Amino acid sequence: MYFGENVLSMKALITTVPFGERDRTALDRLEDAGIEYLINPTGRKLTEPELAEMAADFDVLIAGTEPIGRLVMDNAPRLKMISRVGIGLDSVDLLAAKDRGIVVSYTPDAPAPAVAELTVGLMITLLRSVQTSNLQMHDGKWHRYFGMRLSNATIGIIGAGRIGSKVIHHLAGFDVSRVLINDRNPKINLDPSVPVTWADKETIYREADIISFHLPLTSETKDLVRKEQLAMMKDDALILNTARGGIINEQDLFESLNSGHLGGAAIDVFKHEPYGGPLTQIDRCVLTAHMGSMSVDCRIQMEVEATEEAIRFMRKETLLSEVPQDEYDVQSQGI
Repeated sequence: MYFGENVLSMKALITTVPFGERDRTALDRLEDAGIEYLINPTGRKLTEPELAEMAADFDVLIAGTEPIGRLVMDNAPRLKMISRVGIGLDSVDLLAAKDRGIVVSYTPDAPAPAVAELTVGLMITLLRSVQTSNLQMHDGKWHRYFGMRLSNATIGIIGAGRIGSKVIHHLAGFDVSRVLINDRNPKINLDPSVPVTWADKETIYREADIISFHLPLTSETKDLVRKEQLAMMKDDALILNTARGGIINEQDLFESLNSGHLGGAAIDVFKHEPYGGPLTQIDRCVLTAHMGSMSVDCRIQMEVEATEEAIRFMRKETLLSEVPQDEYDVQSQGI
């Protein structure tokens, strides 16, 4: 906890953890500005009732992925701004915030490089059965697995925005021969050196060896992949989700993998976090603890950008990354 000189007479609650552990720049900025702040003392992701109780006396939230809905806002009468450390907005009730005059900003570009690199790393991990071999070696078993190189795989990318487009760019270095993409925006600028083919989702499900999702979580994408979609995929297809928990139905994925269908999966994000569900029983399912953005440089950039935006708000300066109107439209239209 730090209590500054109260120059701005506003208080910030930092809900996302870890924060400032690898680099104190963001905290130094707050202290230099004389802003009083508190870092989430639980050391874990807060539930909405916990955040509602904790946020009562704060003007600004420097927030992670914890739910920030009407319950929080109703219990935080001083709240004037939410500055998201990251890009996803499914955890924030934008319409409730707008109704209460609460400004929302985010850091949409900062996490993209780290998430894209982890995605490619997970592709290789799955293609070469690294996870399965590692577990068996630790259990005293020696087995050499055949695998496929990225250059020979048909890769499906569903969502080719900030992160998906970077994944495609990285694939150019592996001489990938075929990439199928699906995105609502037909004007996305993609790496011209990658052989890209636009396709509908069903074609990707049927033809891709690897399918990677890079979508926001909305009512349209929630449970986008269920048993019907999984059944369309090749028996040895690999599926990745480094986007948002809830896009792939976790129970249906477990049942599909448990039945022997699919070659494997890599999941970094979950409907409820921390995750402890049945996918932990599947050796060929690689599970990581929502670590996509957790490279040191990207995490520091996210923290600094979110903090600087909060300081700008407190100083009544123009914000640089306020959430655009189309994000509000997505929530209002239920898509």
